[in-house]
Amino acid sequence: MIAKLTGLLDDTGPDWAIIDVNGVGYLVQCSARTLDHLGIRGDRVVIHTEMQVSETDQRLIGFASAAERNWFRLLTAVQGVGSKVALAILSALTTEEIQRACAGGDSAMVARANGVGPKLASRIVNELKDKAGALPTAPGLAGTIAFVPPGSASADAVSALQNLGFKPAVAAMAVGKAVEELGEVAGLNDLVRVALRRAAG
Repeated sequence: MIAKLTGLLDDTGPDWAIIDVNGVGYLVQCSARTLDHLGIRGDRVVIHTEMQVSETDQRLIGFASAAERNWFRLLTAVQGVGSKVALAILSALTTEEIQRACAGGDSAMVARANGVGPKLASRIVNELKDKAGALPTAPGLAGTIAFVPPGSASADAVSALQNLGFKPAVAAMAVGKAVEELGEVAGLNDLVRVALRRAAG
């Protein structure tokens, strides 16, 4: 599974980019916002990726931040939202705007994205309302969200901090910073140790 690419921006199109990693060109589908973030041809870039494999297709989706990728995962978990629709939403709205729309029940905002009708926008908002309300805004790329995948070491670390008396938003933010510092493969004990330092600071 390819989770991240670091290389040179070789070429771009309306909804894709080619990242040259040591002479190998990876074709990556991207939102308009991610393409804007990547810069110009020849720039060194880091892109977070999600690999989708089906019986007939295999594609790599690219994101400017891990937070954008996490929102993509949330969106595509909603029935009727495929990768194309999720990227259209991420092109039309920042992750912060998606969060506000879902938390506030504003389906009209989500319906601004190409290919998203009122019915689908309402379903997205209704299904993600509870999840969106608990996601704090994270520092870094404008409008990114600290998202903790359920069942992960990060989720366990958030739970551990909450058991120690920290509020959910504070715990999630601290663990998000710990993941940024240690990387996504960090173990539970290390995450809790660094998150405690961040939360206390």
